[in-house]
Amino acid sequence: MAANMKVKERVAKKQTLCGALMLIEALKAENVKVIFGYPGGAVLPIYDKLYESGVFHVLTRHEQGAIHAAEGYARISGKPGVVIATSGPGATNIVTGLTDAMMDSIPLVVFTGQVASSVIGSDAFQEADVLGITMPITKHSYQVRDVHELPKIIKEAFHIATTGRPGPVLIDIPKDMAVAEAEFDYEQDVQLPGYQPTTKPNHLQIRKLVEAVSQAKRPVILAGAGVLHANAHEQLKQYAEQQHIPVIHTLLGLGGFPADHPLFLGMAGMHGTYTANMALYECDLLINVGARFDDRVTGNLAHFAPKATVAHIDIDPAEIGKNVPTKIPIVGDAKEALIQLIEQNGKRPDVSDWLKQLNEWKREYPLMYKREPGVLKPQRLIEMIHEYTNGEAVVTTDVGQHQMWVAQYYKFKQPHRWVTSGGLGTMGFGLPAAIGAQLAQPEATVVSIVGDGGFQMTLQELSVIQELNLPIKIVIVNNQALGMVRQWQEIFYEKRYSHSLIPNQPDFVRLAEAYGMKAMRATTEEEAEYVLKEALATNAPVLLDFHVCPGENVYPMVAPGKGLHEMVGVKW
Repeated sequence: MAANMKVKERVAKKQTLCGALMLIEALKAENVKVIFGYPGGAVLPIYDKLYESGVFHVLTRHEQGAIHAAEGYARISGKPGVVIATSGPGATNIVTGLTDAMMDSIPLVVFTGQVASSVIGSDAFQEADVLGITMPITKHSYQVRDVHELPKIIKEAFHIATTGRPGPVLIDIPKDMAVAEAEFDYEQDVQLPGYQPTTKPNHLQIRKLVEAVSQAKRPVILAGAGVLHANAHEQLKQYAEQQHIPVIHTLLGLGGFPADHPLFLGMAGMHGTYTANMALYECDLLINVGARFDDRVTGNLAHFAPKATVAHIDIDPAEIGKNVPTKIPIVGDAKEALIQLIEQNGKRPDVSDWLKQLNEWKREYPLMYKREPGVLKPQRLIEMIHEYTNGEAVVTTDVGQHQMWVAQYYKFKQPHRWVTSGGLGTMGFGLPAAIGAQLAQPEATVVSIVGDGGFQMTLQELSVIQELNLPIKIVIVNNQALGMVRQWQEIFYEKRYSHSLIPNQPDFVRLAEAYGMKAMRATTEEEAEYVLKEALATNAPVLLDFHVCPGENVYPMVAPGKGLHEMVGVKW
């Protein structure tokens, strides 16, 4: 009887809609609060129906801005970011963002327009093979060839994007599919027999890890972004404290464990702390929770954790054993695995000597830089931003030296405060990502820290910030160079600065003012302190142009091809 009633309710809810209205109703059903996009010919039927839909749409000034904004929204809200772009160049302009989201496991649902079904394959105006182009850089992709299938496709797309290992899903909609009509039924259940992510870890593998921990003398946890995706930060802290195991973060994992916790060793990898990298080199048990053993974390694999038994907890089985041989593989959700480990309450290992050694390394090899009178050091700038925001701001960055200084000197104590491009290393990411982050958390203090190079790749999005009056604080770490490129040329290419120096910069303050935005400049610590305090006290967007010491490098550093124990720049 109950089943029959449910069927009758579903039939009653069915209505005939065009494809464009189906899309809008599906977004409402998925509780989508904001979409980012840019109109064009192939998506005009969709935009026409958006006109009086009540759905909040952000018109970015470039499709790359739209998809990075959606990434920022997804990272902070935990909900999928939604993007609409037109066919041809509109679709190809989001390729970078799709790749970025794929590598960093960000849930997106992206709708691209396409030429009419009847002319697909004829090189029609603004036609591009979007499925072919994006297949390797999406978790899944669809092209709608029958409007009756559109509700089912959209529902599957949201399910795929947000379950298992998150990622971007693309739906390509030919223009005629947006105007064709059919019955709209969004109550149907998702049926994907070939897609059944494993969330519950194997109990026997959990027991193996419990036993390995009890016998370890030098255990360490390497925590990645998977902890944040699973909202497992509380369980990570509880487990680390229960077993007294020190914690290291990957770049994208920052915030998953409090930076001020005595068991925290810092970030690992190419620009990680000495303590974190030496802990990975010397440990006898390495527990990877939600990280993919990226090469920037491991350095030379021949020297990575050479004395350790490796356990790897990951929801994506393809990552386990891909780069690092793994003795204890645990496929499952990070939170589920940590809950089971906590419930096991295994014998705590004797780590007193290990913690003593780690604390000695912390004291002897801290992060360091030299302060000089009359000069603004970038490291000091990040420290001041941390101090004046109480370490509670949502921080977005581009990629390069400033990104590494933020990772080193902004001590994230809470999850979902850190928005950066990890795997792809996308310049131009930080500014539009801040738009999405601010819309995801309107009451948060959002600081977008960008380089003078990356800022100029997406600066047109200042128009969106001004239009929506988003109180984002834009910090330009201006060293008049492509900083990380210059650093590598200094160290590895005998100071041949081939096209990495940018002495002829625009006046960023006047540029911001042209967009109707308040802007200030600072060249010393004293000036930086003044403008930071003034900007943070302002409930409006502000651009700050900080002229920092141009020759400053990021240290410590593990050179390409070297092991984590072969860091340079750890002492004067």
